[in-house]
Amino acid sequence: MMGQGMDAETFAQFLDQLERYVRERLIPAEPEVIAHDGIPPDLMREMVDMGLFGLTMPEQFGGAGMSTSQYIETIHTLSYAMPAYRSTISINVGMVCSAIRNGGTPEQQAHWLPRLAAGEIAAFGLTEPGSGSDSAGLQTTAVRSGNGYVLNGTKRYITNAPFAKVGLIMARTSRENLPRNAHVSAFLVPLDTQGVSRGKSDRKMGQPGSHIGDLVFDDVVVPGDALLGGEEGRGFATAMQSLDNGRLSVGAASTAYARRILDTAVRYATERKAFGEPIANFQLIQAMLADSYAEIYAAQCMMRDAIARADATSGRGGNVLKEAAAFKMFASEMCGRVADRCVQIHGGAGYLAEYEAERFFRDARIYRIYEGTTQIMQLVIAKQMLRDFAAGAA
Repeated sequence: MMGQGMDAETFAQFLDQLERYVRERLIPAEPEVIAHDGIPPDLMREMVDMGLFGLTMPEQFGGAGMSTSQYIETIHTLSYAMPAYRSTISINVGMVCSAIRNGGTPEQQAHWLPRLAAGEIAAFGLTEPGSGSDSAGLQTTAVRSGNGYVLNGTKRYITNAPFAKVGLIMARTSRENLPRNAHVSAFLVPLDTQGVSRGKSDRKMGQPGSHIGDLVFDDVVVPGDALLGGEEGRGFATAMQSLDNGRLSVGAASTAYARRILDTAVRYATERKAFGEPIANFQLIQAMLADSYAEIYAAQCMMRDAIARADATSGRGGNVLKEAAAFKMFASEMCGRVADRCVQIHGGAGYLAEYEAERFFRDARIYRIYEGTTQIMQLVIAKQMLRDFAAGAA
């Protein structure tokens, strides 16, 4: 999936620096991000200068060369702050850059990776109005024309779509549904290409500062070298491999944000008094705090196991499909439970926008949906279990 990584001491120093940056710069800037529904340009420049957009890219392309585990640990540290910061970075690094690294030609890697490491924003175009996890329903087409292709179709709920510079777009290169989803190919499309239009940024339940929208392709002509890897029929496989990283990233974000939410709940419980004493003294409040701590601890253990497996299989053709799906499923559902308890601990105050608990509750809800819903994760896990059983019985 990714490289051997930074040396341990350098990485530990980087994480310490990032943790300070999260607490001293990113969290204090959250009210501004919410007020303007966007990350301030000066913060974006700082994040680029820290190398956050090139975490996993090889050093020759301007990146830090992190391993999978180092990348996910970095996302975990970053995600103690509000979700907008991670979502802007992780599409670049965990999804698009991963796909280019794993499936791109040397020319595509040399062209795109340095630009993405320098902060050029990317989008990952799989979901459509009529299909998400169902690749058979994918309608966007890429039809051969001379030495290139003509793309037509609509992508929906695409993170970074309103301002991304390039999209990794999944499109059908065969009318028929083929085995192993070989009817789907991937294309690197500059989003200023003629015929590409963007929908307005969608209004969302939560996660201010992160933006999603539609991408519409109307007779968009791309050259042959836009085809990822130079080979048709590998797009869906590349997308799914990238989704392993995406799911690990969402799991790590859910776990870290749950810790932020729990810290807020503990602080409120020690400050708020009822019946003449802090509500933290009441055993039913303590039960909610304890359950939250135990679940966060379980998710952290799942994360560290899954990313260790990802490192162990890197470059050997292995994958962590089942483990990534299980971690994402558990951590995202867990984060929702912790957010709900935080609101409950706040009581009436938890329903007011004046307190962070209300925002946390709304922010956490999407984790159970994107990069594959909880229900899709259940199917992914079960199908892989049955495949593993069949292979063992053969």
